[in-house]
Amino acid sequence: MKDKNIMPVAIEDKMRNSYLNYSLSVIIDRALPDVRDGLKPVHRRILYATKKLGLLPNKPHKKSARIVGEVLGKYHPHGDSAVYNAMVRMAQDFSQRYQLIDGHGNFGSIDGDSAAAMRYTEARLATISEELLQDIEEETVDFTDNFDGSLQEPTVLPSRVPNLLINGSSGIAVGMSTNIPPHNLVEVIDGLIKLLADNDITIEELMNTIPGPDFPTGGVIVGNDGIKSAYKTGKGKITLRGKSEIEDRGRGRERIVITEIPYQLSKSKLIEEIADTVKKGKIDNISDVRDESDRDGLRIVIDLKKKANPTIILNRLYKYTSLQSNMRINMLALVKQQPKVMNIKKILESFLDFRREVITRRTRYKLNTAKDKEHLLIGLKKATDQLDKVIQIIRSSKSPKDARKNLQRKLEVTKKQSEAILNIRLQKLVSLEIQKLEDDLKEIRATIKHLESILNSSEILNNIVRDELIEIKENYGDKRKTKILADDSKAEIEKEDLIKDKEVVISLSYRNYIKRADSLENVRSGKNDFITHISKGRSLDQILFFTNTGQSYSITAHELPEHHGLSNGDPLTQFLKLPMNEKIVAMIVLTEQVKDNYITIATKDGQVKKTKGEEYESTISSIKAINLNDGDEVVGVKVTTGNNQILLGTKEGYTIHFKEDEINDTGRNTKGSKGINLNNNDKVISFNIVKDDKIVVSLTKEGRGKASPIDDYTLQKRNGKGLQTMSNNKYKLLDILTAHKNDKIALVSDSGEIFEKEVNDITSTKRLGSMYTQVKLTDDELIEIHRLPRLSSTTKDND
Repeated sequence: MKDKNIMPVAIEDKMRNSYLNYSLSVIIDRALPDVRDGLKPVHRRILYATKKLGLLPNKPHKKSARIVGEVLGKYHPHGDSAVYNAMVRMAQDFSQRYQLIDGHGNFGSIDGDSAAAMRYTEARLATISEELLQDIEEETVDFTDNFDGSLQEPTVLPSRVPNLLINGSSGIAVGMSTNIPPHNLVEVIDGLIKLLADNDITIEELMNTIPGPDFPTGGVIVGNDGIKSAYKTGKGKITLRGKSEIEDRGRGRERIVITEIPYQLSKSKLIEEIADTVKKGKIDNISDVRDESDRDGLRIVIDLKKKANPTIILNRLYKYTSLQSNMRINMLALVKQQPKVMNIKKILESFLDFRREVITRRTRYKLNTAKDKEHLLIGLKKATDQLDKVIQIIRSSKSPKDARKNLQRKLEVTKKQSEAILNIRLQKLVSLEIQKLEDDLKEIRATIKHLESILNSSEILNNIVRDELIEIKENYGDKRKTKILADDSKAEIEKEDLIKDKEVVISLSYRNYIKRADSLENVRSGKNDFITHISKGRSLDQILFFTNTGQSYSITAHELPEHHGLSNGDPLTQFLKLPMNEKIVAMIVLTEQVKDNYITIATKDGQVKKTKGEEYESTISSIKAINLNDGDEVVGVKVTTGNNQILLGTKEGYTIHFKEDEINDTGRNTKGSKGINLNNNDKVISFNIVKDDKIVVSLTKEGRGKASPIDDYTLQKRNGKGLQTMSNNKYKLLDILTAHKNDKIALVSDSGEIFEKEVNDITSTKRLGSMYTQVKLTDDELIEIHRLPRLSSTTKDND
């Protein structure tokens, strides 16, 4: 037979309902703070129990175990460790921006050491905690039954302090979490006062007063974007960084001293991380790491080796250790027992509304008390005005009860008034006491009038809110501890931040070997090879490689390993993968000077394009350098100032010499302007910038050539036919170069043989003079000619 009291329930429904009840319990009764007093239930109960024990700031400390027992036995039926750990955190100056418990004894350390057992430590309320509990006896907040219904406890504390923002809160509930950072009390109260004066104030305007969180451990917040997002939406991410300074310890050595670390980071853990990264080789040039912290403050000392760059090492510490870390902000709190994510203005408004409510309830309580007192004073006044009659009534009455009734009837007073009359002492009947009674009545009526004005005027109410906030600010305000860097870009430690920025010399050889050296003296080529390009720059500069197809490829100088003087460098293919149909025409280091100047490109079809160097700066490894027509190719790329002279040479022996300013600068992906008007089947084979060069060298594939003065090549307008540089066309012209008499050129035959020749040794003739043998060839032809870079201290960037 079935029991009628047993009801079948689907297990899914039972589990759903039970889990929902559990979730609500965790959200409301454990994990989330109330927006009004900024406290979770356990913290609220600790403060209330401590007050009830009489452990005020001016009283002696008592054992923490006594407080924990009071909280457990009366208000918080959970584990003692949960209560004690919560109380310990409220006493830690590195956890709370403004401590709510004044601890005595070992309450843990920033090294991560735990507090001593509760039987050893002592505690009492901190001074600021009195402001959270003030007026609690004046019916300012609601009370509810404790867990067993034997006592009452407050549902919220009547806090005069914006505790949710100044101390922050963190907690994990079911399906949600909160992480509100601490703030500076002065800034928050100034923001509240501004909001009180102007309810339409924007969050941007509030941020002028409350620029961001302020952590008890100080440190640096890098960037404003995360703060703005958190303040506007309630959610954001900020980057925290330790504060450090660089000290000189003599003999070319320096040390990094860390004086503040990110919030909630263990100092000992950070030191272990630093030592570990040094051991793994991620950070070098560190000779020692030690902790010199004492009662005067935190001090982590990192000794550096001689000539180490402290800025680079600091950036590596930010990158590889918790010296820089991220903190997610989620401003979630309970509003009318409902979890809600709020922006900073909403949190401030909620606190102001709460203060208005507390002051209103306090005023109403005081008004009722004052009216009760006025009521009694009116009765006493009636008695003193008819003193003989009162004495007669009392003497004629048979009992106190009878006297009370007679007084009520004959003097027309209430029961309370009659009791007050009967309780009056004879000494109060002297004339001075009677006068004081009248003065008290006037005073209480003035008090009632004032209290009623508060209840009837929102302006007076707001003034009281403001005055109390100013009082809190004056009593507990302090300076900001955390610095805010406005530049968000500094939050991301890029690879370049980890590299020492120093001068470099980049060389490229004919066989495409590339080398990074620290000086021109260390530039050299291998056997049967020669240097074709040399550029000076810095280790963080981009190196641009221009190809015949009009592409520009880039790598950063520091990506190349630095080589000593005897090294030939590394194959370029290790760093750059070029398509089979492309060959490098020019290499340029994109220095600041180059960015301010122009990169000028000449093509086989006679086009010349100049573009600001800064347009070639890109995070993409391959970009289009010029927009080429079908069949056209790049023959040369040079850095120009805008005031140079250009000399183009063609396969049929024509040259044109014109001023650079005839070419308008255009964007990167353009075709440029016509430099020379070519004959059919002719093409440009050389592109030269005429600087201090005095000679034009013309060479043929057969090894013949000549050197003519630059003055023979008259300046013309661009897009002309130009001037011939050969008296006949029976030779195959290979290249036309501008040079100085002390320059050298390298000639390469199709068999791979390399000839080196000084310009001073080349036969000198007029522009239309004959070609003379310069290199004796057998069955070979020359295929390439290069003017060798000038290897001297006067070599200019991108020579």
